[in-house]
Amino acid sequence: MLGVVSRGEAVRRGWLHRVAVVVCRDGQGRFLVHRRAQSLSRFPGHYELGVGGAAAVGESYAQAAARELREELGVPAPVRLRFTFLNRTGLSPHWLGVCDAVLSEIGVPDPDEVAWHGWLTESEVRRSLRQWTFTPDSREIFDRYLASRADTAPSQNEG
Repeated sequence: MLGVVSRGEAVRRGWLHRVAVVVCRDGQGRFLVHRRAQSLSRFPGHYELGVGGAAAVGESYAQAAARELREELGVPAPVRLRFTFLNRTGLSPHWLGVCDAVLSEIGVPDPDEVAWHGWLTESEVRRSLRQWTFTPDSREIFDRYLASRADTAPSQNEG
């Protein structure tokens, strides 16, 4: 059955819904990591690799990710859908559309969403994923993102 319900209702009932996140990189290739505000109902104070939220009816994953980027970090930026997968971690199963964006700067993060943010190298993200408390999907997003990046890299024989 398909229908329109709020994200809260979908989570309560364990129904599939769509969520979009954007993995942000800077010009040096570092990843943006942020800590969620303590006031948030889902995973307060947890670190997170992706900025995102529920996709609205009729909204593509890229559109939802760009909207969330503006709302949470105060920065407009073009985003590109990299991949989707059925995410079974977290509060309920959902289709997760993972996008990426290159940011030259961060706007003013919404303090109701973001308590802290910083740029980390790939090795720093790997270490942080082992040491800090991240949202349940952050490790899978990171692993799949790196794999998708490797899948699209030109082979050494191309040229």
